[in-house]
Amino acid sequence: MNVRTFQLSDCAAVTELLQASLSDQCYHDTMEAFARQLSWDSSLVFVAEKHSQLVGVVIGTIDKNDGYYYRVAVAPAHRRQGIGKAMIEALQERFLQRKVNRIFVPVDMHNEPVLPLYESLGFGIQQFTKKFNKLSIVTGS
Repeated sequence: MNVRTFQLSDCAAVTELLQASLSDQCYHDTMEAFARQLSWDSSLVFVAEKHSQLVGVVIGTIDKNDGYYYRVAVAPAHRRQGIGKAMIEALQERFLQRKVNRIFVPVDMHNEPVLPLYESLGFGIQQFTKKFNKLSIVTGS
């Protein structure tokens, strides 16, 4: 498996992955935020490849110098293989390189099933935030 920064050539594969991995409403919301993040700073989006196939994506953002994991998605056939963990760790390293104040996991109904993964990586309750709808990546401001 290879985790790397998003490239423009990944756009179609990421779109397909998100559509296959997320509910319709979550996909719609995520695509708007994904487009915003790409226009602001694509280096906070990581993808995972396995055998030359894109199997995961994590979308991060920095808002008021705090790092946020906006969305993580792994292709259904590739879950529980450490892909999400590897992408989260890669983005965490990028946040640390950018010297963010704190790192948060925004909580909404779409990412609650993934919270145990973050907990297994050492994220504590103080890093989970309900400010999901106030993030610039969501509001566009």
